[in-house]
Amino acid sequence: MSKFTYNDIVRIRQDCEPTLQRGRAWVVGVIDEREGDYFNKFPPGVVYTIEFEDGSSTEVHEGSLEFDPSQFEEESPAFESGEGPPGL
Repeated sequence: MSKFTYNDIVRIRQDCEPTLQRGRAWVVGVIDEREGDYFNKFPPGVVYTIEFEDGSSTEVHEGSLEFDPSQFEEESPAFESGEGPPGL
């Protein structure tokens, strides 16, 4: 089961390699059936295609992503009250 889905707003985790682009991004692809040699560079698990605000995109392993908190601040008053993101 994938951790994220289409249109989730995500960001690269701060503890990930510094060569990965930073900033707010949207999930535009969920690749859970990995076919081809391209995906061998990723550890086992789901790979996501994410698109940044500047229009650039990349594939990222699920372990390198986290939800961007702005997604929940806009959608849920519970998040603002400290109860946490909806559904988590």
